[in-house]
Amino acid sequence: MKKKDLAFVTTVLLVVLLGFTGCRSKTVKDSDYVLRVGIQPDLCLAPLHIAIEKGFLEAEGLKFEAIKIESAVSAEAIAGNQIDAGFGLLAKFIQPLENGLPLKFTSGIHTGCIKIVTAQDSDVKSLSDLRGKKVGVPGLMASPSVIAKRAIAAAGVGVTGNNLEVDFVVYSNADLYVALGKGAVDAVAGGDPGVSVAVRENNLKVLLDTATDAKFKNEYCCLSFVTAPLAEKHPEIAAKFTRAVLKASEWVEQNPLEAAKIQIEKNYVAGDAGFNASLLASYSFKPSVQGGYDALKNTVDEFKALHLLNDETDAQKLVENSFLFVEKN
Repeated sequence: MKKKDLAFVTTVLLVVLLGFTGCRSKTVKDSDYVLRVGIQPDLCLAPLHIAIEKGFLEAEGLKFEAIKIESAVSAEAIAGNQIDAGFGLLAKFIQPLENGLPLKFTSGIHTGCIKIVTAQDSDVKSLSDLRGKKVGVPGLMASPSVIAKRAIAAAGVGVTGNNLEVDFVVYSNADLYVALGKGAVDAVAGGDPGVSVAVRENNLKVLLDTATDAKFKNEYCCLSFVTAPLAEKHPEIAAKFTRAVLKASEWVEQNPLEAAKIQIEKNYVAGDAGFNASLLASYSFKPSVQGGYDALKNTVDEFKALHLLNDETDAQKLVENSFLFVEKN
């Protein structure tokens, strides 16, 4: 099936699905609405975990239910009307959005959290050295893979279409660094905390750290979102959720160690609190609504330039349709 045909089919399926499941948001008043917040066991979701544990959601007057989902299926959870709001890595949502995913980003939450690494004795010294090499990724359109393509392309190496000079090889997160150690791949693009744990335990060389790289350090990698039905039928709830996460993000910026401890104590994530806190402190949890919009635009524009979107897709229209500006109060 051609890509544009697949996009059409996906869009039709989403519309039909939402036709059956969207009645919930049409009939419930704001005062009675129970917001379904999608949570994942990811370190960088600290603001969402803190919004729950420190009462930021309640402070906005929200009734809510925390719905546990896996990061890999968050788009499916949105399309299946299982959650109303959450946040996650921006890049992985771009193609689903093009295919009709009913989602609206509302703010940039933090920067950093993705790295490209290789062995210390590797002949790969920089991203430009990856020409003709194999790069392990957790999925071809997972955020680490997309960031890697953008960064490697910026280094002058072809990553897509008729100019493919890098072989991206998919492994599970558990096997990525085993593959690197065995020489099955020349580098790995991964997300925290896994990639930073691998760097520490295996003395890996960091080729790209989005927390410090000039191209990415000021670009939000993770954005808050609400579903399009929630934005349409309950815009004030969407705004309240966004405000709560913005405030929680600022709290994490000021209290990374306490945030890390809460995540572990409440079983959101595993690991060592001190190490996790050092990673949280390396990101910039200084949220921005405009910064979230800018990150979305930058990413969509680069997707278009790299031919990761359909030729007929209007990039600016996709951006405008996929972002909801809310009042921060």
